[in-house]
Amino acid sequence: MPRREIFAGNWKMYKTLHEALDLVKGVLAGTSDIGGREVVVFPPSPWAKPVADLCRGTKISVGAQNMYFEREGAFTGEVSPLMVRDAGCRFILVGHSERRHVFGETDDNVNKKVAAAFQNDIEPMICVGELLEERERGLTGAVLKRQVEKALDGVSGDQMKKVVIAYEPVWAIGTGKVATPEMADEAHRHIRRIVKDRYGAGTAAALPVLYGGSVKPDNIAGLYAMENIDGVLVGGASLKADSFLDIIRVK
Repeated sequence: MPRREIFAGNWKMYKTLHEALDLVKGVLAGTSDIGGREVVVFPPSPWAKPVADLCRGTKISVGAQNMYFEREGAFTGEVSPLMVRDAGCRFILVGHSERRHVFGETDDNVNKKVAAAFQNDIEPMICVGELLEERERGLTGAVLKRQVEKALDGVSGDQMKKVVIAYEPVWAIGTGKVATPEMADEAHRHIRRIVKDRYGAGTAAALPVLYGGSVKPDNIAGLYAMENIDGVLVGGASLKADSFLDIIRVK
């Protein structure tokens, strides 16, 4: 069975409401003939519901960029899984490099958010990846093993059907440094080996693994040609409909 092909756009802390709606309308206009490819957008949390309302019944799914792992409570400034689901979000982005390295999110918190996602019928897109120092010290494999295993702690084989993993080489995001398609493919292959050791060959073979390191229209073809790259998690290039559509429609 072929793996899911997923093209996700993380809008980060960009776009006013008007701009967000214009952007998603532009993407919607260009996704009528993309076959079985899945498109996911992650707008800023205040715009999740209006964007989800626009996308209802279309080929675009909506996700939240972050949530807390408690269902409700005195957690000022946080967004709960229940709120995420009620806003119309199908996905949750968990463990993004900016959450880990700017806001100090730990492997333990990532795991709690994955568990909360499943408890609330939300599909987790789990981000993993190494820093430049870790790559230069030859620790890429060890970092990926720790992050993947901890994120999936307590996740059943059946739940794995809803898991998406995105590999983000942190050293290649917004730095001008680029991971070659071959480097990305090897990291994806390693992620599959980790999943295979825990869940078996069938689960590993079916797992969608996305690449998320400064993806642009001019490098998508080389990345997408790789055997173990099933899609992409796009940052800046997803903020314009034309460039995001160029990526989604890669041959």
